[in-house]
Amino acid sequence: MAVAVSMADATRRFTSEPRKLLIGGEWRDSVSGKTFETYDPATGAVLATVAEGDKQDVELAVAAARKALDGPWAKLNPSERGRIVHRIGDLIMEHAEELAELETLDNGKPKGVALAADVPLAADLFWYMAGWATKLNGGTINPSVPYMPGAEFHAYTLREPVGVVGQIIPWNFPLLMAAWKLGPALTTGCTVVLKPAEQTPLSALRLAELIQEAGVPDGVVNVIPGFGETAGAALAQHPGVDKVAFTGSTEVGKLIAQQATGNLKRVSLELGGKSPNIVFSDADVDAAIAGAAQGIFFNQGEVCSAGSRLYVQEDQFDRVVEGLTSAAQSIRVGHGLDPDTEMGPLVSQEQFDRVTRYLSIGEQEGNRATAGGSAIDGEGWFVQPTVLVDAKPEHTIVQEEVFGPVIAAMPFSDVDDLARQANDSHYGLAAGVWTRDISKAHKLAKRIKAGTVHVNSYHVFSAELPFGGYKQSGWGREMGEEVLNNYMETKSVIVGL
Repeated sequence: MAVAVSMADATRRFTSEPRKLLIGGEWRDSVSGKTFETYDPATGAVLATVAEGDKQDVELAVAAARKALDGPWAKLNPSERGRIVHRIGDLIMEHAEELAELETLDNGKPKGVALAADVPLAADLFWYMAGWATKLNGGTINPSVPYMPGAEFHAYTLREPVGVVGQIIPWNFPLLMAAWKLGPALTTGCTVVLKPAEQTPLSALRLAELIQEAGVPDGVVNVIPGFGETAGAALAQHPGVDKVAFTGSTEVGKLIAQQATGNLKRVSLELGGKSPNIVFSDADVDAAIAGAAQGIFFNQGEVCSAGSRLYVQEDQFDRVVEGLTSAAQSIRVGHGLDPDTEMGPLVSQEQFDRVTRYLSIGEQEGNRATAGGSAIDGEGWFVQPTVLVDAKPEHTIVQEEVFGPVIAAMPFSDVDDLARQANDSHYGLAAGVWTRDISKAHKLAKRIKAGTVHVNSYHVFSAELPFGGYKQSGWGREMGEEVLNNYMETKSVIVGL
């Protein structure tokens, strides 16, 4: 798996220097002086050293964010704020190469994927949100008060920033998830303490430098790298935080919700998934095979909305499995900086152990691999793209989120039973439907309990589209106009005339 790779000078400089915390506009060491190392998942080698924030650093960051909330940031008019947010997007694209390489080195994903998806999507999120800064309007209301006959009022609503926001982001799309969180928070006038995942802090730290360059006032965005048990928990529990936004596993999301109860801070959660991808006999089968492969193998399968449960109508089952197996076997797996790589390693030893454990459980339960099924020998945390058959609804591989390049393919005959199976999950994040019958697609889309239903497509992300889940896939939505509600309070003002 070893391959000679090269990186840009800017990337090399950034990773060669110890990275610090950003608090109140200053880059500083952690109060404890502790640091931690981040690793190249393709080799296991140390990539960079990063300051380790904890409760004391969170205290300082929240204080800085509170001060900034009532300072220069509040005094900017919406147009000025929107221009700054838009400039962040511009700077992301100006530094696209460097950000893509940092993402590849920290996360493992192919650089070509980061350049085509992660970086431009992050920039576009800031551009899209910038336009909303001048459109966060309230309304006028003519209230009718039965117990005050003849009284007249002039009433209106104001939409105001929720305040200081704690944001905790995952390791699978580090730059993009930072954008999803920061874009709407800044647009609405909030201030932020951001905790990136300890596995992948580098792109968030580089983004913070670009945010400073864009003209965001000191203290508006603070970045505290560290671990969930210390920095993350301190942020979720802090009484000076008005809202916490978390993207990650459902298990940790439940802990975040519990930790937030002290001051009943607002909470939004974008959590796990076990998404069904459904292929009908009348589908364009070749397109469905390609879509199923993209739905599970994109980003090494480390995608919360990955189509990890594949349901295929019986008369096309063998053909689809054969095509998906061939697609899996043809994927070039390697270091993300190798231009020929199509799928990189898993992000960490912990994630590697998790995915390979699920493969072992699947084998014990009678699942059969038509492609892959095991780790790849050598350095780094590589797992083969895997297609499993002979899975039953109660099997672990069907019920639990693997978060790796592993798909379970199952045949179906009856549409009503299919809808039941598709909804037989604690999760409800996404789904896919492949059919030429658009009436059938619309009817099934209404029956599936998921926040996103793709029809003859999969993994379509856009800043305009709300993203989030039903059931244990989370609370609230990211992106689109709807995400702005996560970061705003509505105030009614009533004036007697």
